[in-house]
Amino acid sequence: MIRVERLSYLYPRGERAALHELSLRIEAGSFTVITGAAGAGKTTLALALVGLVPRLFGGHFFGRVSVAGMDTIETPLPRLTQTIGIVLDDPDAQLTATSVENEVAFPLENRAVPPAEMRRRIAWALEAVGLRGLEEQAPHRLSGGQKQRLAIAAALATHPRALVLDEPTSQLDPAGASALFDLLARLNRGLGMTIVLITRDAERAVRYAHRLLLLDGGRLVEEGTPQLYGDGALLRRHGLRPPPVVRLFARWQAQGCCEHLPLHREAALAALPGLRARCGLRCPPPTAPALPPGRPLLEARRLTFAYRQGPPVLRDLSFGIAEGETVLLAGANGAGKSTLVRHFLRLLAPQEGTVRVRGRPLGSFSFRALAGEVGYVAQNPDTQLFNATVEEEVAFALRHRDLAAETVRRRVSSALRMMALEPFADRHPLALPRALRARVVIAAVLALEPRLLILDEPTAAQDEAGLALVLALAERLRREGRAMIVISHHLEAVAPAAERMVVMAGGRILADGPTRRVLTDEAVLRAASLLPPTVVAVGARLCPRSGLLTVEEVAGVLG
Repeated sequence: MIRVERLSYLYPRGERAALHELSLRIEAGSFTVITGAAGAGKTTLALALVGLVPRLFGGHFFGRVSVAGMDTIETPLPRLTQTIGIVLDDPDAQLTATSVENEVAFPLENRAVPPAEMRRRIAWALEAVGLRGLEEQAPHRLSGGQKQRLAIAAALATHPRALVLDEPTSQLDPAGASALFDLLARLNRGLGMTIVLITRDAERAVRYAHRLLLLDGGRLVEEGTPQLYGDGALLRRHGLRPPPVVRLFARWQAQGCCEHLPLHREAALAALPGLRARCGLRCPPPTAPALPPGRPLLEARRLTFAYRQGPPVLRDLSFGIAEGETVLLAGANGAGKSTLVRHFLRLLAPQEGTVRVRGRPLGSFSFRALAGEVGYVAQNPDTQLFNATVEEEVAFALRHRDLAAETVRRRVSSALRMMALEPFADRHPLALPRALRARVVIAAVLALEPRLLILDEPTAAQDEAGLALVLALAERLRREGRAMIVISHHLEAVAPAAERMVVMAGGRILADGPTRRVLTDEAVLRAASLLPPTVVAVGARLCPRSGLLTVEEVAGVLG
């Protein structure tokens, strides 16, 4: 289906090749997973497979890419897209219509699909991604995860022979991510669609993949079956963090507790009876950590809000955060998480209720003063980038304040260092990989030294190094008496850094308490359409009510 021959590519004004002498073949009807650290060349390869590189970007292109025998440069894009579709890592870049239904209809109209067939395909695609009932909703009113589902639906409706998806689960809740993988498996096995999936969600991907490709520095460095994940050593060599389930069972294998390494949730849970039979079980006593005391920093009381002509998104909701707290805010797509925090920035005004910051009504702050109290990094970092270099981006807001030049330099330098961006200070932000672009926005907000930092899905595009920086930031703010709210579906990544967890569903708060208690309460998570991370689920099966969260904690109960 796809053949890549000695592909090299250099972006305009690029300092090094994004892809270098890369050759591979993807068989028709296969399910291929491509992974690699930030900057490995994954997105560039995806764009090359569908002919968007070099057409849209220019630059220097060497080698050949063909799809179903068609050269991606010589074949007109309309003809090429009848065979292969793509879902980008930024869904906003693909959404142009005024309603959900029109978005899915748009590519079908361009292909002159008959109206009756078009209606059937639209209904099927929206049902497949869980968006039935939202046909009249404006795409820009959707949550980040819902936008991602909509982009997938628009691609599926064209019935391509091959589909390339770039991090399609990055903004999906756990249930939505599982449903998407099940759908891709049905398309692959039932309809013979060739699936090329770029993802760091290795635990789910390995259940369905026939083949794994590992990129590093624009080169194909490993290929084989998903068993390449092994004990995680190969991934670590190339800057990737092995899936938690791999790290956990690799420890138990080293202790002699198991012979085989499960790579996904179902296999891990099925292996537990044998583990208990082979090794002793020692459960720690239940823990109930006290939440840290601190002065109230932000208080929202009885917020109610609905977008125009829509149902309520927030329903009589109250929320507060104190100095020194890190809060994990979780919930399914559309639960109201992003809508809630936008009220803290005066981007939205409550139709009922009040918001106070350090005891003052939110409306008493000018936007300039509020930026020094509450900082916000959106799901899509590109909406907050507009300067020519990383350094200028981080310094921009500071230079519009009455600060000494030395103070500006010190803050910019500190923010760049905290986000490990010093080597990229002179680069254009939009020329960086998505993971680095997100870190640039975080650095720009950090330079303002807000008392409360809100990060919306900060781990979505991060590799091992980026995730470590985000977690270290939480600890630093805690020490300084500042606070942080992290909105995330990647619970296993964020939970160890957050002492408190808030779960939302339907515009209300379902649970609010210590992370160890909330994240191990399967009843609460089910009510919110969430799943406990695999390591947490394994720990709860072995030691109920112990509140085990991390690989290290769960690994310690067997031996």
